[in-house]
Amino acid sequence: MKKVKTIILRTAGTNCDIETAYAFQAAGAEADLVHINEIIKKKTVLDRYHILAIPGGFTYGDDVASGKILANELKFNLESKLSGFVNRGKLIIGICNGFQVLVKMGLLPSIKGKNKYDIEATLSLNDSGKFNARWVHLSKRKKEKVKSGKRETNDDICVWTKGLSEVIYLPIAHAEGKFIPKDSKVLDALRKKGQVVFRYSDQNGCLKGYPHNPNGSVDDIAGICDPTGRILGMMPHPERHISYLQHPNWRRNPEDKKAMGTGLGIFKNGVKFVKDNL
Repeated sequence: MKKVKTIILRTAGTNCDIETAYAFQAAGAEADLVHINEIIKKKTVLDRYHILAIPGGFTYGDDVASGKILANELKFNLESKLSGFVNRGKLIIGICNGFQVLVKMGLLPSIKGKNKYDIEATLSLNDSGKFNARWVHLSKRKKEKVKSGKRETNDDICVWTKGLSEVIYLPIAHAEGKFIPKDSKVLDALRKKGQVVFRYSDQNGCLKGYPHNPNGSVDDIAGICDPTGRILGMMPHPERHISYLQHPNWRRNPEDKKAMGTGLGIFKNGVKFVKDNL
């Protein structure tokens, strides 16, 4: 059976690397924690892996802006290597600070495709002006329905989210999680291409703004993917909900274990994609 190898990127201020590695291991992959300096020094390191994960934390103390310094390190030292990684059909996931990194280096949302590294969005300070750490519901929004003859399809392009429940429950922990597209054209393209993966919602999947949307993200966006569906960025932490024991209400509703640990499905999808396609 193919060994799926994941590289967990770490640097000064990364603090969710071990949990992310554990989540991939629970999903059936091998996971190595590798420092950014090692990758820059020996760029062939990336060639050994199928999945690149940029975990949460406060890289470089969030100086300048959350994720910006690491984004520049990756963009200006490893741009061609990362483009090759993606073009070979491999996967990337950025969680919380990792999402900020992917957006601020231009690898997401990549509306035009071809890894042009254009800055088309940002993640800015929460409207509340505060660090927000709590649990939220996410609505898994699919591409707008497209008529094909007499049949309507509702395609889910993101390989990381196949088969997930329409509403999932995950924790957040961020101060700069407000997603802001560059302009209305970028937002329209995200919607039409099905790149909006998650939106903040209530438990029924309804979009109701604050407090369900904890940071003021435009269009309640909590996570997006690139046009290929293989690069995912999201602010909530799926690695912090891979077991029902991590659910805040697990002792009150122990019989409802199927609705708990929903973050694990994201990692299993990534591993399955590699086994099936690479």
